[in-house]
Amino acid sequence: MLPKDLIRRIRKLEIRTRKVVSDMLAGQIKVFTEERELTVMLLVDVSASNEFGSKDRTKAEVAAEVAAQIAFSAIANNDRVGLILFSDRVEKVVPPRKGRTHVLRLVSDILTFKPKGRGTDLAAGLTYLTQVAKRKAVTFLVSDFLATNYEKPLRLVGRKHDLVPVVIEDPLEQVFPRHGLVEMEDPETGERFVVDTSSPSVRGRFSRAMQAQRDERRKLFRKLELDHVELRAGDDHGKALAQFFRARARRMAS
Repeated sequence: MLPKDLIRRIRKLEIRTRKVVSDMLAGQIKVFTEERELTVMLLVDVSASNEFGSKDRTKAEVAAEVAAQIAFSAIANNDRVGLILFSDRVEKVVPPRKGRTHVLRLVSDILTFKPKGRGTDLAAGLTYLTQVAKRKAVTFLVSDFLATNYEKPLRLVGRKHDLVPVVIEDPLEQVFPRHGLVEMEDPETGERFVVDTSSPSVRGRFSRAMQAQRDERRKLFRKLELDHVELRAGDDHGKALAQFFRARARRMAS
């Protein structure tokens, strides 16, 4: 039996996702592809960097909600949904199945799972998918993409599957607030360091580095011809996700 507080949390999440699911399916739009009986795979990053959040929710909570919205949309289309949780290793795998009960289990797993690894290795999750998914799947890679050396597995999965990167960001990962000297800790390595957040040079270097990383990531997605969506913690990501699927459906229908 699930704890009552978790049941309430999942139920609240299901209610909140209904409007998004309705928007995704508005006007009988086929959200994913023209094929029916699809397999939808959720690759969700559970590394330590996703526990960061400067707003009312962490990136991990946003990722869980986004994964739930996609999963509920998939079962509304009568598709099967599977789950791969990964950090610097593959942490948990749930084979694809249909039905609301199955999706509720997936959401529970995402919300409660405690990973063994702290780092991020996108290649680990992507490579595992190529090994176990023999048939084409619509694959959503939900991560903050604070990782390196993932271009090759991203390309391989993109060739075999319909791959959609879903980037979860936090506003503080773009601009430092001015709080003077601040002790920070890298959640994935545990390294601690002091940063002068009031220094224009420090703030400038940080912003340029993060923008360069964002630009490189977008360039890679364009190069591999991958539809992607960027979501910021604290924003109405449900609306942004619905808009993305509508635009994607129009492109696929044209």
